[in-house]
Amino acid sequence: MTVLLPAIAGWDPPLLRGAVGTLDLVTDRLTVWRTRVEAVGRALEAAQCWSGPAATEAARAVLDLSDTVVAGTAGLRGALGEFSRMVGAAAEAQEAAAAALAAGIEAGAAPQVEALTDRALTSAAVVAEAATAAGRALQPVPDRASPIDLIGVPWRAPETEVLLGRPPGEVAGWWASLPAAEQRQLIATRPDVVGDLDGVPAWARDRANRLVLEAALATPGTSGEETARAVAAEIHRQEAAGRRVQLWTLDLADGLAAVAVGDLDTADAVAVLVPGIFTTPEDDLAAQVGNAADVADRAGAAAPGLAVAALAWIGYGTPQGPLSIITRRDARSGGAALVGALDGLAAARSALGGPAPRTTVVAHSYGAVVLDEAAARPGRLAADAVVLLGSPGGAADAAALEAPEVYDAFSPSDPISWAHWFGPNPWAAQFGATELPTDLDTLHSQYFDPGRPTLGAIAHVVAGR
Repeated sequence: MTVLLPAIAGWDPPLLRGAVGTLDLVTDRLTVWRTRVEAVGRALEAAQCWSGPAATEAARAVLDLSDTVVAGTAGLRGALGEFSRMVGAAAEAQEAAAAALAAGIEAGAAPQVEALTDRALTSAAVVAEAATAAGRALQPVPDRASPIDLIGVPWRAPETEVLLGRPPGEVAGWWASLPAAEQRQLIATRPDVVGDLDGVPAWARDRANRLVLEAALATPGTSGEETARAVAAEIHRQEAAGRRVQLWTLDLADGLAAVAVGDLDTADAVAVLVPGIFTTPEDDLAAQVGNAADVADRAGAAAPGLAVAALAWIGYGTPQGPLSIITRRDARSGGAALVGALDGLAAARSALGGPAPRTTVVAHSYGAVVLDEAAARPGRLAADAVVLLGSPGGAADAAALEAPEVYDAFSPSDPISWAHWFGPNPWAAQFGATELPTDLDTLHSQYFDPGRPTLGAIAHVVAGR
C-alpha cells in the first residue's frame, strides 16, 4: 500500500478546495437563475410578452426546466456536503503522506513512518467514500417525496393550521424547494392556504388570493362579500390606471386585506403602510391603496430608476369600539401579524437568492401602537426605517422600535399626535426620532395629502434619500 504514498503526497488540496468553492457559488446562482426563468414563464402564462400555441409550449418548457433545476440543485447541495468532507480528508491524507515520505529517509523512523502511512491511507479511504457518496447525491431521484413532506405536514390532512403556524423562514425555504409545476398545483388546489402563508413570494400569494376572490364573487351571499367586492373594485381601479397590483392578503372571514402597488418580489424599496382605528377594507381600502400609490410614485420620483412597491396593509383587526381604541388588545394581535408580514417579505426574497429591499414601515395613528407591539416581540424588527404619523405614543423611545432609522410627523392641529395616551410623545427631543415637515394646520387624516410636505418627506425616507 505504501506505493500509493507518492501519489497521495502529490495531491493539491487547495486546488480541490477552490473547485468545491466554485461549485458552491454556481449552486447558489442556480437559484437566482431559476427565479428569473420562472418569472419569464409566468409572463408567458399571462400572455404579457408572447401569446399563442408556441408561447404555451414555451411556458410548459419553463415548468419542465424548473423541475430539472430544482432536482439538480438539491443533488448539488447534497454532493457539496460530501465534497467538503472530501476536501478535509484529502488535506489530511496529503499532509500525512508527505510526512511519511520525508521520515522514510531517516534511520530509525520506521514506527513513525508506519503511523503516518496508516493515517494517510485512512484519510484517503475517506476521500474515496465521500466521492462515491457525492456521486450518488448527483444522481436523479426517480421517486421524490411529496414536497409537503419537507416540512412534515401531510398536504391533504385537515390540520392545515400546523402549516400556517410555521416560521416564515421555514415556509420560504420549503416553497423555494418546489418546482414551478408543484407550486402552481398547490396554488390551484389550496389557494386559501398558499395565499395566507408568510414566506411565500408575493406573486404566488397574489395568484392564490385572486382565486379565493373569484370564488367569493361567484357566490353571492358568501361570508365577507362586502370585503371581496371592495377588493375587486380597487384592484380593477388600480390596474385600469396601469399599475402593477398584488393581492397579498385576503381573509374574508376576518375582513382583512393587503394590496400592494408594485412588485414586492423585485422592488428595491418596499413601504408597508399600517393604519389606525376604524379602518376596514370595505370602507377604507381605496384610500389606503391610494396612499400607497402616492408614496410609491413620490419615492420613485425622488430616486429615478429605483423600483418601489408599497403595501396597503389592513392585516389586523383594527379597533372598532370605544373601549378597544384606548387599549392595546388589538395592537398586540396586530403586532404579531405585522412581524409575520415583515419576516415573510424578507424570507421570501432571501430564499430565492434575491437582494433584500430597503423596507420602511409607515404607521399612522394606532398603527404606531401596533408597530411598538411588533418591535417588542422576540427577534429584531425586519425594517430599515419606521415613520410615525400622528402617533398617540407607544414606544418608550426610538431605540425600542428596533429600526436603524426612526422618523415622526406631528401637527399642532392634530390632537392625537400630542395625546401621548399609549406612551411618550415621539416628537419630544428625548424620544430620539427625526422630525418630518408638516403644515401647522395638518389634521389627523391629512399626512398623506399630496399637497402637504409630509408625503414627499415620507417618500424620501422610503427611497433612502
